[in-house]
Amino acid sequence: MLPRLLAQRSCSALLLTATILLTTMGAGASLGAQSATLGPRFEIAYPHQIAASPLDGRLFLMVSSDASAEPRFQIQDGPQTQQIFGLDVVDWQPGTVQVIDAAVAGYPLGDLNQLPSGEYQVQVLFHRYETFRLANRKSVKLPMDRGEGQHWNRAPGNPYSTPLTWSHDTQDLRSISLVMDQVIAPIATPADTRYIKHLKMRSRLLSDFWGRDMELGAVVLLPHGFDDHPEARYPLMVNHGHFPYTFGGFRETPPDSDLQDDYSDRFKMAGYNRVQQEEAYALFQQWTAPDFPRFVVIQIQHANPYYDDSYAVNSANLGPYGDAIMYELIPYIEEQFRCLGEGWARFTYGGSTGGWEALAAQVFYPDEFNGCFAACPDPIDFRAYTVVDIYKDRNAYYLDSQWKRTPRPGRRDWLGHVSATLEEMNQRELVLGTHSRSGQQWDIWEAVYSPMGEDGYPQRIWDKRSGEIDAQVAAYWRENYDLRHIMQRDWKTLGPKLAGKIHLYCGTMDNYYLNNAVYLMEEFLESTSEPYYAGVVEYGDRAEHCWNGDHKNPNAISRLRYHTMYLPRILELIEANAPAGADLRSWRY
Repeated sequence: MLPRLLAQRSCSALLLTATILLTTMGAGASLGAQSATLGPRFEIAYPHQIAASPLDGRLFLMVSSDASAEPRFQIQDGPQTQQIFGLDVVDWQPGTVQVIDAAVAGYPLGDLNQLPSGEYQVQVLFHRYETFRLANRKSVKLPMDRGEGQHWNRAPGNPYSTPLTWSHDTQDLRSISLVMDQVIAPIATPADTRYIKHLKMRSRLLSDFWGRDMELGAVVLLPHGFDDHPEARYPLMVNHGHFPYTFGGFRETPPDSDLQDDYSDRFKMAGYNRVQQEEAYALFQQWTAPDFPRFVVIQIQHANPYYDDSYAVNSANLGPYGDAIMYELIPYIEEQFRCLGEGWARFTYGGSTGGWEALAAQVFYPDEFNGCFAACPDPIDFRAYTVVDIYKDRNAYYLDSQWKRTPRPGRRDWLGHVSATLEEMNQRELVLGTHSRSGQQWDIWEAVYSPMGEDGYPQRIWDKRSGEIDAQVAAYWRENYDLRHIMQRDWKTLGPKLAGKIHLYCGTMDNYYLNNAVYLMEEFLESTSEPYYAGVVEYGDRAEHCWNGDHKNPNAISRLRYHTMYLPRILELIEANAPAGADLRSWRY
C-alpha cells in the first residue's frame, strides 16, 4: 500500500503545441448554445495526428489553483489535492467533441457547479483502454500497462493538453474548448549493468487467460563475483513490491556532487534525495564486502491491466499470476542465473503490498519457500481491512449507528491526525475509473480478491458511492484470500510447512491502520500448537508505514534497508535449516 514512486523515466510531450480556445457564449459557431446543465462546460477534442482510429478510455479534466506543477500530477488523497473530473468514453472519433460539465462526477468536489470563483490551471488527459477478449469469452476494456507501472498521468500513448490559465466566475457561464495535441512518450528501456539485469518472458498461463500475449519480467541483482565463479549455484531471494523500473536503491557510485537537495514532507527532512543516494551506495559497498551473503535477488515486473502488480496470487479477474510467477518465471530465472532451484534455498521478503505478497507466497506455496519476511503488510486479516470488518460491518465509510454518521478514517500520521477518510479515498478512485479500473489501492484489492461479475469486471466488495458492503463477496474473500483465516482453517496441514518461516513487522501507528490486522494475526499465531508457529511478530512503537523491524533507525532510513535488514538473517536460517547434502559451499566465497 506504500505510495508508488516512479523511477527515472522519459515523459516528454510530443507532436503539436496545444490549441486551446477560451471564448464567451455566442462569440462563434464553435461554442454552440448555452448548456442545458448550468455551470461551466468544457468541450474536448483531439486531432487525427494523435490517433487515427477511435479511442476507448477515461477522459479527465483537472482543475488546480497551484501553478507549481501540471494539474495531472496534483491529484492525491491528502489535503493538498487538486480537483479532477472523469468520464468514460467509447469509440471517440478524432475531431469530435466530448463534454465535461456539471453532470460529470468529480473529486473532491462532486461536480463543476461546486467550483468556487478563482483563477485556475486546467488540463485534460485521456487514459487509453484496450479491449481484452478473455478465455471465458467475456470482453472487457482496460488500460494495459505500458512500462510506467499503471500511472494514468504518465502512461505512454495517453494524449493530453498543455495547462491553461482559466479565470472562473460562477456568474459567468462560458464554454471552454480544449484540444489534446500532445502524447506522453514511450519509456526508455533501462540498461543492464554488471550487477543488474533486466529480463522478460512470455507467460503461456497469462496469455491464455487474457486472450493476447502477456509478459512477466524481473529485475535481477547478481551477487558480487558472479562471473568469476561459474561453478557457484545460488539461493534465490524474491523481493516483492510495486512495479520496479530497475533495481532501485542500488548504485555503484557515491552521491552526485551537484545534487540539489530536496525536502521530504513525509519525513520532515531536507536533502532526503541525498540520503537515498547515500543509502544506495552503502548497499553497493555492503553487497561487495567479503562477508555479505552471495544471493541472487529479484524484483518481479507483473504490472497488469488493473494495477502495477498482481499481488502474486491466482485471481478470478487478473488470472493465474501466482502459478505463472512460481512455475514459469522463477524456473526461468533460476536456469538463467545458476540458482539452486529448491525450496530450501528460496526466501521472500517485502513491505506494504510486497509484505502481503511475501506472506501470501509463503502460505499458498509453502513448500517452495523457506521463509518470508513481511513488513507493514496490506491487510492479512479481513476482520481488520484497515478499519473495516468486512464480515460484520454493514458500511465501509461510516460506523454503524442509528442516529449519527461517523466517517471511518483512511489515512493518519504518527500522531493520529487524519488526512483522508475511506469515503474520500474511494471517491477519488471512482473518478479515476469505474469497474475497479482506477489503478489504485482499494480497486486492486477488489480486482485481486473478488469473483468476476457477469459483465467481466470484479464484483464490488462494497458500493463505491454508498459504502454498503456485499456480504456474499466478503464470504468469497474470506475463503480465498484472508490469510489469517486460511492459515487457521488449514493449520493441520499448513502448520508443519510454515513453522519457523513467518516473520511479521509493523509500526503501531501505520498510516493505513495495517497494524490492526497484524494484531489479529499474532493472536492466532500465538495460539497455534502441533506445531507452534515458531516465528516472529514485532512492532515499532509509534512507527508509521514501512517499518520493517529496525528498532534503531527512523522510518526514513530503515525503509531504505530492506536488503541489509533481511539477507543476513536469511543466511542464518539457511545454515540452520538446510537439508542434509544441500549445497552450502559453492556460493560461499
